[in-house]
Amino acid sequence: MTRHTTLYGLLAACLLASAGATAHAPQSNDTLVAPAAANKQAHEIARGDPARWYREDATSQQRRRTRQKEIGAAFEEAKIACRQGPATERADCLKAAQATWKEEMAAERAEASAQVESQVR
Repeated sequence: MTRHTTLYGLLAACLLASAGATAHAPQSNDTLVAPAAANKQAHEIARGDPARWYREDATSQQRRRTRQKEIGAAFEEAKIACRQGPATERADCLKAAQATWKEEMAAERAEASAQVESQVR
């Protein structure tokens, strides 16, 4: 995962706002991972690093799919962080997370379209 999306920035902002902190972003930890995903990760880690961690995305379609998964994962983490924050800020936090997700996905689609156009020329 080579690209950090702005959703991670939003996630950090939500966490800082809910903690009342302004100094720096907290370290990432498993509290932001859904229980089902954490369970799956624990099973994978017990077997060692999955082979997929060491395979590069060979095609643009694979890179696009990975990027979409990263954007989706960041969105899920942001939603969890929003739900853990104060109830009075939850709706705004979730709306901001969804807006950022939409922007990131639109940017990804635009980049993919530009790539296709440049290959056609």
